[in-house]
Amino acid sequence: MPEGHTIHRLAARHRDLFAGHRVRAASPQGRFTEGAALIDRRVLTDVTAHGKHLLHWYGEQVAVHVHLGLYGKVTDGAGKAPPVVGEVRLRLTGNRHWLDLRGPAACEVLDPIGVDALLARLGPDPLRDDSDPHLAYARIARSGKPIAAVLLDQSIVAGGGLIFVLETLFRAGLSPTTPARTIDPDTWCALWTDLRGLMREAVVKGRIDTVHTEHTPAAMRRPPRVDRHGGEVYVYRRTGQPCLVCGTPIARGELAARNLYWCPVCQP
Repeated sequence: MPEGHTIHRLAARHRDLFAGHRVRAASPQGRFTEGAALIDRRVLTDVTAHGKHLLHWYGEQVAVHVHLGLYGKVTDGAGKAPPVVGEVRLRLTGNRHWLDLRGPAACEVLDPIGVDALLARLGPDPLRDDSDPHLAYARIARSGKPIAAVLLDQSIVAGGGLIFVLETLFRAGLSPTTPARTIDPDTWCALWTDLRGLMREAVVKGRIDTVHTEHTPAAMRRPPRVDRHGGEVYVYRRTGQPCLVCGTPIARGELAARNLYWCPVCQP
């Protein structure tokens, strides 16, 4: 599932391509026909993101909510839209660009009450300037669950996925199984600040890099990481490989059917 930085990148791109333009909307697949009819020939006024949720706004009263889930994909291009291929839930066409949405977990039209209800289910998003990290800490401080599980809960912190969470915990020297309620306010402030910085960098670069300068391939004279997720990381999917800081083999475990990765020495 795409992490929050990917959704914010999509929001910026869709805003650049379509905001201020009247669009044509259709659902070639047929599963969003009524929704497409509601926005067809309307002006797309803005595109926003909160966590892993994307909102295309058509004025202040109508928004199309998209959650890509595990299988959703968005493609776009310039010029005339190509023939439809595959199951396209939503096709948008503007004056100079087109967009296809395939396989989302959610694609629905919401009014402002529906948008408010959606956002009320989500925690603060580190990539949004209007987010309040104290709202997340109020719940973290009461939870006996492992901190990794709490940070992956989108109702507590929106947008962070497994890579960001595990890498931020490594950089803080915290085991992913640390009880959340043992995290003090200063530690939470540092975690939030680091998570926000890593996610912002990922928005700019389009990939997740979490290692400090002294641990990059060039600085350590090591080969770059080869992984379909890309990016230089400390623990994510590095089971058995030496920790870039202390050399201890990276450990792997499971938590609520999710893989965990950590360094037993750097994260006691």
